[in-house]
Amino acid sequence: MNSPILAVIIGCEIGFWVLVFGGLSLRYLLHLRTMSTVVLAAVPILDMLLLVAVALDIHRGSTVEMVHRLAGIYLGVTVAFGHSVIAWADVRFSHWFADGPPPPRRPSKGPEAFRREVAAFGRWLCAAAISGIAVVGLAHAVADPEQASALYGVFPTLGVITVIWFLTGPMWSLFDIGDNKRSFSDPR
Repeated sequence: MNSPILAVIIGCEIGFWVLVFGGLSLRYLLHLRTMSTVVLAAVPILDMLLLVAVALDIHRGSTVEMVHRLAGIYLGVTVAFGHSVIAWADVRFSHWFADGPPPPRRPSKGPEAFRREVAAFGRWLCAAAISGIAVVGLAHAVADPEQASALYGVFPTLGVITVIWFLTGPMWSLFDIGDNKRSFSDPR
């Protein structure tokens, strides 16, 4: 796999964390809230760069490989989960550098854990939909029929991830509710 797209994906991931830590450093260490907001608002630009890089690579006739499909999945995940990852990091930065409250403990069992797993699974469904839309858009906009067929190979991967996520997330958490002595209707 000699595709430059892998380098672009890695660069986007590094860029994401540089922008997140840079933006939060501006906010909490240098107290430049407006500049912090501008830096954090630049995160979606990385997604656009990735999409453009994949489109250009396909348009110039590259053979569609797994890395091109991975780019679609990566794009969906960053769009669907990016805000929650930034919020996660923001709470920790606030606690460490601005005397903010400690991050809330993540529930491991019970209805709260189930709701959290369902919400994360819902975000994954959004990520899968965004991935699918990006792949279909690329297939129709820049790919030839052979490339389009190869791009559509992302859908079985999305299906497998979805099933595994459902079983190990909401379904598993649902069984943990039974282990907990409380039920959804128990007001205690």
